[in-house]
Amino acid sequence: MDLHLHDLAYQRKIGHLIEVLDQPDFWGQLVRGVRSFIDFDNWVVLCFSPAGPPQVFSENPGADGGTDMLFLDYLNGLYLLDPFFVASRDHPRSGLVLLDEVAPENFAATDYYRLYFHLNIVADEIQFNCRLDATRTLCFSMGRGSRYRPEEVAALSVMAGWVVPLMSQRHKLECLRDVVPVAPAAPEAPTPRDTAADQAFGRLQGSRLTPREVEIGQLMLGGFSAKDIAQKLGISVETVRAHKKHIYAKLEINSQSELFAIFYQGQPAAPD
Repeated sequence: MDLHLHDLAYQRKIGHLIEVLDQPDFWGQLVRGVRSFIDFDNWVVLCFSPAGPPQVFSENPGADGGTDMLFLDYLNGLYLLDPFFVASRDHPRSGLVLLDEVAPENFAATDYYRLYFHLNIVADEIQFNCRLDATRTLCFSMGRGSRYRPEEVAALSVMAGWVVPLMSQRHKLECLRDVVPVAPAAPEAPTPRDTAADQAFGRLQGSRLTPREVEIGQLMLGGFSAKDIAQKLGISVETVRAHKKHIYAKLEINSQSELFAIFYQGQPAAPD
């Protein structure tokens, strides 16, 4: 059997990560291991669940060593517009997940993209996903200021074969040792009405949005077109447009930018 230097480097890296699987700095070691093959600018390890905000296991420190304020905005509610969150909620799976696979066609035109994603991620994002159960997905997200090249995506696809199992085993250890608190799986399938989104819009006195209007408003802000929303919810495009008119009328607004401002202002304030 012929072994190349690159193959040996992979084997050494995997062996090292297995060795430190139970160490406190495992996530940092995993980041450095992946980064030794593929470069990226920022990262976070978190768990998506429809039961509440993402649970952060480890994250890239801010420039001052603290938590990035933009990331706090994400955890406070903007995650509801994240195409990776929406995809993991609706179609959870393990493996490598690309932004191009989950982002709706109008994603780059949304205020979420312009005011958060473009500032925080800049150009591209890829995730290693590990499906934990029917509702929760553990994600290792890597963002950077340039697009991932096809050969890099191919390499990451190969690496998913050992990164995802390591993520799964580490999560089991953290559950056993209570290294970090782990939110329990939701006992029932989530309802179509997203509680966090509903609360964001519901903080406005007199809005009186229906559950369906809250759901459609969230999808609109996430970049889904009327056609996409209709297909996703099993309703007609005309019905989607009618709901949009009702949302705008109830909130007394005329644009999606105003809708985003209302949604953003309705998120809970970041803790001091």
